[in-house]
Amino acid sequence: MLIITCPICGPRPEVEFRYGGEAHVARPAATEALDDQTVAERLYFRANPKGRHAERWRHVHGCGKFFNAVRDTTTDFFETTYPAGAPLPAPTDKETGR
Repeated sequence: MLIITCPICGPRPEVEFRYGGEAHVARPAATEALDDQTVAERLYFRANPKGRHAERWRHVHGCGKFFNAVRDTTTDFFETTYPAGAPLPAPTDKETGR
């Protein structure tokens, strides 16, 4: 079982959380005129990298808050978690190999 660290509640088992998609996705302004192709791309096309990936998670069986996490998609290792709205943290020394 994975242990995910909620920024509010601390470490909890993975069954308390739900994946919320890719983090740091820019949303269009309400006044921006969009064609159908642009709407489809913004709704359905997301990065699916192998390796380090920023994701949104929600602690549904705890505080109920959304937060962001950096997870390695090949190992399921959570590098870090941080509050929603905070900038993406720089890679750790382990990630960069320094």
